Order: sequence, then C-alpha cells, then structure tokens
Amino acid sequence: MMNSALPHTGGISTKPLAGWRVLVPRGGPWGDGVAATLRAQGAVPVVAPLINFAPTEDLTTLEQALSDLAAGAFDWLTLTSATTVDVLFAYRAVIPATTKVAAVGETTAAALQAVGYRVDLVPEKDNSAAGMADEMIALESEPRRILTLRSEIAKPVLTKRLIAAGHDVRSVVAYRTVGVPVTERIARDVANGRINAILVTSGSVAQQVREQFPEIPDETVIAAIGPRTAKDARKAGLDVDVVAPRQTVDALIEAVSRLPLPHASDEFHF
Repeated sequence: MMNSALPHTGGISTKPLAGWRVLVPRGGPWGDGVAATLRAQGAVPVVAPLINFAPTEDLTTLEQALSDLAAGAFDWLTLTSATTVDVLFAYRAVIPATTKVAAVGETTAAALQAVGYRVDLVPEKDNSAAGMADEMIALESEPRRILTLRSEIAKPVLTKRLIAAGHDVRSVVAYRTVGVPVTERIARDVANGRINAILVTSGSVAQQVREQFPEIPDETVIAAIGPRTAKDARKAGLDVDVVAPRQTVDALIEAVSRLPLPHASDEFHF
C-alpha cells in the first residue's frame, strides 16, 4: 500500500507539491529522474510506465545506416526523441566530427550529452520536427546528406520538409513504441481520484492515458509537456489542464506546482 503520510512531519510543508500524487508515465532512468524531482518538490510519484520501446522490425536497415554514419556518409544527423539516443548508445554508434547533430529539444540534447555525444543544433523557438526543419533549412543553403532517425509512428514532417528544400535525406526507423498495461491498483487509483495529476509527455503517452484510463475524474490534472504534446493529447480526447511552456520535465513540473492541490479532501479516500 502506498504510504499516505504527508511528506513533511514538522508542520505544514512549504514544498509546492506537498500532498500531490503524480503519475509518471515512463520508467527506467528517465522515470527515476522525474520521480526524484517530484519528491524534492514534496510530491509522491507513482511510476507507471504506459509505453515502452521495442526494436525496429528492420534491423538491417538501421544497422546499415549507423555503419554509413560512422563512415562519414552524412553531413547531419537528426534526432527527435531521447529514445533515439538510447538506440545510438545501445549500438555504440560513432558520430564523426564531420557530421553535425541536431536535437529537437532540450530533453533530447541532454540525453545526447549525458552519453557523450555532442549537439550542434537545438531549435531556438519551436521544439518540433517542423521547427528543426526550418532552422536547418535556414542554415544550409546547399544540398546536404542528412540521416533522420525516428520512431515507427512518427510523422514524416522533418523528412518531407528537408527533401522539399533540396536535401538528400535518408529516413530510418530506429524503434517502435508499444503500450504497457498498468496494474489494476493504479487504474483504480486513477479512477477514484487518488492520482492528483497525470504527466503527459508525448502523443504516444496521451493515447495510452486515453485507452487505459477511460474514466478520469474532472479534478485530476492532465499536464502536457509543451504545446505540441498538448495538441496531440487533445486530439486523443484528453482534457488538458496545464501546458508547460517548454518541452522539458522541469518546466512541466513547475507548471503543475503552480496549481492548487485538487480534491485534497479525498486524499485518503480508498
């Protein structure tokens, strides 16, 4: 049973998320890091992986692309998720000094740097595939050879825009996203309001939230990590309550911390 003691025993806690139970939708090192940040703010994190990542069904194509990357065949490598960084690291992929690396946002850039890869471009204004395409096109007036690594379900926005601008693009699936069923206890806690907030960190997570939690109380905060994810979440049928201005976990948690704790009187309801 989850510990229902308040996080501060010496009186009323001044931590911004004291008393909150927050669902963290991914596990692994990412989930552990988010959980630690939430605890530092006084919240009780509930790590419930809703998605996981499986190998691409075309490993031969991926391995050939990574071999060509190491051989210097590309001027640019683009990454639109931190999960793609995990794939690079798993393969011990070599990125030559002659190949520039573009990351879609701060989270992906941090993942690259954490495992020893450099980052040459992060979109300044729009942390999306379209924003990345716009900045790369503005930087490169001459045709370049570009490798785009993506998930199986990613829309080919980046690839299409770069090709339309005259670049030679090889688009390769690096991984697949699969749903992970939550435990009955967590499903029940969401349904009865014991979870105060659900972090929605991608369109794939939004789909799983909608499918696995068909009855989410109105008081439960649905928090989206950036405008693009908020749009995907609404398209999936979720009522988004708060949107982080930047696509980072810190911005997402900060956005939630500014809200009053919903249905506090139900905190110990079973």
